[in-house]
Amino acid sequence: MSLPRQLAAPASTWERDVDIVVLGSGAAGLSAALAARPVRSVLVVTKDVLSAGSTQWAQGGLAGVLDPADSLEHHVRDTLEAGAGLCDEAAVRQLVADAPTSIRYLMRLGAAFDPSATGQLRDGLDLDIALTREGGHSHDRIVHSGGDRSGAEVQRTLDESAVAAGVDVMNHAFALDLVVGVGVDGVEQVAGVRVARTDAHGVVQSVGTITARAVVMASGGYGQVFASTSNPPAVTGDGIAMALRAGVPVRDMEFVQFHPTVLWRGPEARGQQALVSEAVRGEGAILLDAAGDRIMTGVHPQEDLAPRDVVSAAISDRMALAPGGVDDHVYLDATHLGERFHERFPSITDACREIGLDPATDRIPVAPAAHYSCGGIVAGLDGATALRGLYAVGEVASTGVHGANRLASNSLTESIVAGTRVGRDLAWELPTRARVIPDSATDFGNVLSFESVLFDPIRLREVRAAMSRHVGVLRSASSLAAALGALGSIARQLGPDVEPDRRSWEATNLLTVGSAVVSSALARTESRGCHRRSDHPASDPSWVRHLGVWLDATGAIDVQPGSARPSAT
Repeated sequence: MSLPRQLAAPASTWERDVDIVVLGSGAAGLSAALAARPVRSVLVVTKDVLSAGSTQWAQGGLAGVLDPADSLEHHVRDTLEAGAGLCDEAAVRQLVADAPTSIRYLMRLGAAFDPSATGQLRDGLDLDIALTREGGHSHDRIVHSGGDRSGAEVQRTLDESAVAAGVDVMNHAFALDLVVGVGVDGVEQVAGVRVARTDAHGVVQSVGTITARAVVMASGGYGQVFASTSNPPAVTGDGIAMALRAGVPVRDMEFVQFHPTVLWRGPEARGQQALVSEAVRGEGAILLDAAGDRIMTGVHPQEDLAPRDVVSAAISDRMALAPGGVDDHVYLDATHLGERFHERFPSITDACREIGLDPATDRIPVAPAAHYSCGGIVAGLDGATALRGLYAVGEVASTGVHGANRLASNSLTESIVAGTRVGRDLAWELPTRARVIPDSATDFGNVLSFESVLFDPIRLREVRAAMSRHVGVLRSASSLAAALGALGSIARQLGPDVEPDRRSWEATNLLTVGSAVVSSALARTESRGCHRRSDHPASDPSWVRHLGVWLDATGAIDVQPGSARPSAT
């Protein structure tokens, strides 16, 4: 299978120069932009509008140790256990240590988190704050807002704060490819990004180049590569595809977390589906099959609050047995909450009422759906990548915090912590300016020439169907081979006659990312975290290592085992 090494687009007609360009407008990108101002000029590039990414949809909240009965060690232990052996313990400890500060920081920016029922002050805060529990957590440590509207409150807070701080925003601007040059010492270095400005429908208005001394990749994950996902339409793997085309190391693409409880709307439902937050189970809800039997009893010590990979796999196993003749969903029973459900979970209540259910009295039909990408661009919590001047933060990055499976609500926390660290560091010191190599692309020292082609977005439905059918919660060599064959057949439809616009660029990126996911899943011949192989059901100690993913000079995906998990420091 040969994939594009560059996206086709009209010729550039304009240039712009800033200190820092941020690609993406979720919590990670806005945190970085805000921390870099007012010392640096910062431009946020978003292909839609500020609030179109995943942050807006996050229901659970932020994880942080704020309860005296909890401890940093407990949070570290829970994160490492969920990560199934592939976490970088040093990164986990840094995140956990910084988490309470990040929550206090958001509150001082104006975030309104839900108060406790008792009015008890916590952790020296001047406001009381409610804490709840989610899957994999041993203590109550999830801060939330508006019941289940935490992400929307974080997004609102950062939107307003960043604009007030003078961060410039370029809406409806699609980041096509990184511009790579060389530094004063001859070492490869990012020099900027090629961007297409579009109208609200994705039609190209113009193409230009934004040069910058630092590029912060904060473009999110790739949930839209699956037919059913909790992710909004904008989450199409653009940043990871850009990194692959630029030769920047990417890893662990097989670890796609499926949220166990996404509202099941029927067998024909496609695209973004409504999430039923893990916090519902944190409030005592239980999972039942269609025959009325509990699913998680005896599966894990934490039963319905087990880590997400465990719950998703248990649900998939139970659906395969088709109890009560039902093989495509199970039920979440939260009726013990009664009318309190409406107050605690208003967004979920609205979603249930849309399909004629009242969660105060009715069991909620749910099924696993693609939710979070644990792999991504290799980066530290400081955002630094292998390409000088390029930083990656948030879901697009693989920092070692999440390992093979993310602990619930650690992602928003990581976005604030890592984004703020990157922005602060760049405020202190920027890389020197890189010299652009005219009319060429580079792949870590090699000048490349290639034809720019695009994938027909009309066939994207086939990509998503193949991914959901063959690369879901449970995989096997035969299902993955079928997926790879389907993607390869589709890839042969790439051609120069496809019209460049947002739809074709997103489709091309999703084809690239989907191919990387399937190739990685084939290579990892074990079950670990949120990667479950029915033909290799056990975890293999020899696989306690990362899988590096590359796009070679011919446009083929290359997967190579990397170093073992970093040891604790």
